[in-house]
Amino acid sequence: MGPGPSNPYPEVVAALTRPLLGHLDPAFLEVLDETCARLRVVFGTDNGLTLPISGTGSAGMEAALVNVVRPGDPVVVGVNGLFGERICEIAQRQGATVVRVDAPWGEPLDPDELSSAHPAPAVIALVHAETSTGVRNDVDAVAARKGDALLVVDTVTSLGGMEVAVDTWGVDIAYSGTQKCLGVPPGLAPLTMGERARARQVERPASWYLDLGLISRYVEGEGGRTYHHTAPVSMIFALHAGLGVLLDEGLAQTWARHESSGRMLQHGLEAMGLGLVAPKDHRLAQLTTVYVPEDLPNGWGEADVRRELLQRFDIEIGGGVGPLAGRAWRIGCMGHVARTANVTLLLAALSEVLGR
Repeated sequence: MGPGPSNPYPEVVAALTRPLLGHLDPAFLEVLDETCARLRVVFGTDNGLTLPISGTGSAGMEAALVNVVRPGDPVVVGVNGLFGERICEIAQRQGATVVRVDAPWGEPLDPDELSSAHPAPAVIALVHAETSTGVRNDVDAVAARKGDALLVVDTVTSLGGMEVAVDTWGVDIAYSGTQKCLGVPPGLAPLTMGERARARQVERPASWYLDLGLISRYVEGEGGRTYHHTAPVSMIFALHAGLGVLLDEGLAQTWARHESSGRMLQHGLEAMGLGLVAPKDHRLAQLTTVYVPEDLPNGWGEADVRRELLQRFDIEIGGGVGPLAGRAWRIGCMGHVARTANVTLLLAALSEVLGR
């Protein structure tokens, strides 16, 4: 358990050990096509351009922005955690005029503030499930107010762990990562782009590697696919397997498993007398932020507790970042890890380490 990579599903481990195929081998291209189709189901979209970007979630973030942001474009960014800050940084590097809409770390963004921050933004961007704080932002409410702007949404910690409905909500671009609720090792960034966004694509993005106009010729080219870069074959095998596990379980069932495991964890932490950071009505189930108690045993700091959990129990939890550094822990309950037995083990181990 932890905010980093969760244990992969056994089926994913098996997929990683499959014999390699060439990235233009027809047998591999069939797996790639099936992987893209499975991603459409998980994203809740019919978008033709739905694919795994070669790179971690941050590559998905950069691909989403460099392909639609032009110098001087007004880009409204919701910032209530580390990854909202990162969106600002990437947009600024594209020469955008960034309009920040801030909320305190640990609090949700206000959809009305986002929609009224600029009279005619080219892009509105926000994080659905802010990994640094454990807060859920209301994407559907922002989408309803976006006007002519393109809506870009980070779903790195939400995809596979809670409802993501790209088409129903009206999201134009969404990206994610494999290592969270999809239960696959890090290395790919699922991304989907709708027709409104494709109509406004930058003709020559600053990044050649992340140019979706070029990549799409490989992914969507069918019999006439054009080589772009060497696809990470084993990682796509793994993603194909992880998505298969998720869809076999059923999206609603997977979301419910994350919900029940995460709420069980939160109830257990509160029963220990620990305070949770995120407000109850916007609290993620798959990522819980909990305040570090002041009465740690043995004169320890918060990092000593995390080290003890890792060394004695092989359980990793993350430290706080930004304003929450040294003040909070981040406990992930995602993918294969999001199960009652794992929550029970974590709560028992933490109780023993804290002497509670």
